[in-house]
Amino acid sequence: MADAATLTDPVAPDALDAEDAKIVTLARSARARTGAAHGAAVRDSDGRTYAACTVALPSLSLTALQAAVAAAVAAGAPGLEAAAVVGVTDLDAGFDDPGLAAVADVTAGASVLVAGPDAAAVHRVAS
Repeated sequence: MADAATLTDPVAPDALDAEDAKIVTLARSARARTGAAHGAAVRDSDGRTYAACTVALPSLSLTALQAAVAAAVAAGAPGLEAAAVVGVTDLDAGFDDPGLAAVADVTAGASVLVAGPDAAAVHRVAS
């Protein structure tokens, strides 16, 4: 995992600002609703949110983050402010997800939050 993004020290979800806490909650809900490995949510530059989960079909595979970015782009999002992914099990190894490149393709420098399955602690992808 040499390409894994470095994560900041974790914070409690209640230490996040309200808008970031909202996308963590949406990501957690997407994961719980579908039983998928990961849930993700993004907030666009107009404040709209899009949630998605891991897609694992024989003919299509997307990480939850890729699916959330795709939903935002398909809806005409002008840019992204932030993204969140819930369900990552090995946070000590960093965060290795091709969805990070998708976020950067839309808006370089958008904030990305990452949490484990219970979302009890939230990390930020270090810039």
